[in-house]
Amino acid sequence: MSQAPSPLGTPVPRREGRDKVTGTARYAAEHTPEGCLYGWPVPATIARGRVGAIHTDAALALPGVRAVLSHDNAPALKQPDDPILALLQDDRVPHRGWHIALVVADTLEHARAGAAALRIDYEPTGHDVVLSEDHPGLYTPEIVNGDYPAVRERGDADRGFVTAPVQVDATYTVGALHNHPMEPHAATARWTEDGQLTVHDSSQGSTKVRDSLAAAFGLRPQQVTVVSEHVGGGFGSKGTPRPQTVLAAMAARHTGHPVKIALPRRQLAAVVGHRAPTLQRVRLGAELDGTLTSVIHEVITHTSTLKEFVEQAAVPTRVMYGSGHSRTAHRVTALDVPSPSWMRAPGEAPGLYALESAMDELAAALGMDPVELRLRNDPVHEPDSGRVFSSRGLAACLEEGAARFGWYDRDPRPAVREEGPLLLGTGVASATYPVYIGASSASAHAAPDGSYRVRVNATDIGTGARTVLAQIAASVLDTPVENVRIDIGSSELPDAPLAGGSSGTASWGWAVHKAATALLRQLSERPGPLPAEGLTVLADTEQETSTASPYARHAFGAHFAEVAVDSRTGEVRVRRMLGVFAAGRILNPRTARSQFTGGMTMGIGMALTEGSTMDPVFGDFTESDLASYHVPVCADVPQIEVHWIDEEDPHLNPMGSKGIGEIGIVGAAAAVGNAVRHATGVRLRNLPLTPDTLLPYLL
Repeated sequence: MSQAPSPLGTPVPRREGRDKVTGTARYAAEHTPEGCLYGWPVPATIARGRVGAIHTDAALALPGVRAVLSHDNAPALKQPDDPILALLQDDRVPHRGWHIALVVADTLEHARAGAAALRIDYEPTGHDVVLSEDHPGLYTPEIVNGDYPAVRERGDADRGFVTAPVQVDATYTVGALHNHPMEPHAATARWTEDGQLTVHDSSQGSTKVRDSLAAAFGLRPQQVTVVSEHVGGGFGSKGTPRPQTVLAAMAARHTGHPVKIALPRRQLAAVVGHRAPTLQRVRLGAELDGTLTSVIHEVITHTSTLKEFVEQAAVPTRVMYGSGHSRTAHRVTALDVPSPSWMRAPGEAPGLYALESAMDELAAALGMDPVELRLRNDPVHEPDSGRVFSSRGLAACLEEGAARFGWYDRDPRPAVREEGPLLLGTGVASATYPVYIGASSASAHAAPDGSYRVRVNATDIGTGARTVLAQIAASVLDTPVENVRIDIGSSELPDAPLAGGSSGTASWGWAVHKAATALLRQLSERPGPLPAEGLTVLADTEQETSTASPYARHAFGAHFAEVAVDSRTGEVRVRRMLGVFAAGRILNPRTARSQFTGGMTMGIGMALTEGSTMDPVFGDFTESDLASYHVPVCADVPQIEVHWIDEEDPHLNPMGSKGIGEIGIVGAAAAVGNAVRHATGVRLRNLPLTPDTLLPYLL
């Protein structure tokens, strides 16, 4: 009798799909305990200073208003593990939009009316919110996001550049970007009489939220339960606890009732993180045959006065191409702005926009095909560390992508292909993203009826985690995937890291694989039937993930784009996009294709529509809702073609998988920008490429 094929690698439909389309999947804001009250946060309307007084009489006199929390009466917190969570503890205003009060009422409408009735006196001071390349507060940090050194240098990069026969020296600007998930940042909190706190939170990791709440309220982790069963997108903004979680818990403690808070979308830009703006100078020196001799990538960005977060935009340049000399460096200044944080592929997305645009400029200066230039500089070892790559499929992605796209059929000359008033062009860009794997734990249970149950505190933020984890367990246990139940999304389950950094499946899946393997071994060694309670095995990967890999582990990809630019209006339309990726073993083609497509779509938005400007007078982001912050809609997105190469990498995890959540966006914006340059002959180095910026060059 032949063995059934492994469920891994098959396009199993997402098991929660029906629940979501029928409305039975419940999100954080859809949990309404008996007696639940509603909170409406009140943001500061000055850019910096202090709150002089909060006059609450009018608000408290309104129907349904139960309480107004502020620094005058809010429960005292212990030292939170994140400064953005130290809410309502004093009268300071570190930036515009900082929450200074919370109105609690019996309905959402009453809470909102109460917030509008507050009268607040401020003591404003001068503020500084504008990033510039000569800002006097710029400094070099020790590390950047991801714990990477802020500066790395090999050889003599400056001399290597000035002596190179072909040079590119250009500065690229990416403004602030915002995550804007469809589901609001919401939390419903309730306390029991014995001091137990339960929170339903829209989060990318309820283990982390539990630990942060315990620290903030001086509790043991066992006294806190956080549930994030279904999450409607996060893109990094829900990667760590956000204000709604702490505010809801504070209000619930203060009032003695459960409290629900859903942050209004117009408040998100100020309180849930953003991709910090970057000014990036890239200098490439090359021989006449295209061999890179010197690569210099210098980044300027901002952080807040609350904490240091430095977008690691130059870090991917340390991985991408070989060169004899290199310097990658970051400088940052602390401004009176909201705290930046993670946004899908932090560092890699803006950093490779700059590098891959510069590579396109170098190809033009050399008169060389852009794909050939990249292939010529594909290194054998990781340039920064000298480590051997566990696998490096960039060349395969470029070659297969070029063949599928019909790249070599194009006329390489810019601004020559026309279709009436439309200017047509094509562009290419490479992509890379590191392999991250964190320690996780999971349990596997066998029941007497032959079914299995796997428990792990993973979070499904729309990626299909439930399905893929069930496939991993089923493949080990040699059972149909329908025979495996998956429990995720609660801090009462075995601890697991958050969904971020494209590390989720690799981290959780390794623990699930280990638990299922141990369970299978015990079942094979056990004589007789299982007891009525079944058999459970708990496993963790602390030991396996405690030491650094001797290999350089990265996913790679290649993006190809074709655009049409209207010479009369400056409007850019992407006609087609194709991506080819090398990301280890693809565990579920159906969910993987969705992930890649979503990332490429975000890349289109980054290139053409998404942008946020800081108002220097008022000190806030002017594009604070979906009417002004333009994400791509269906009409903006062509049919996106996604492929991947078969990549076997034994140096990752038992599944042989790499993360795929972020590699899709990395490089996509550069491919679109390079296509616009090929179509028009105009090189614009500031994103987004909106009609008003392009049109003056087309008239």
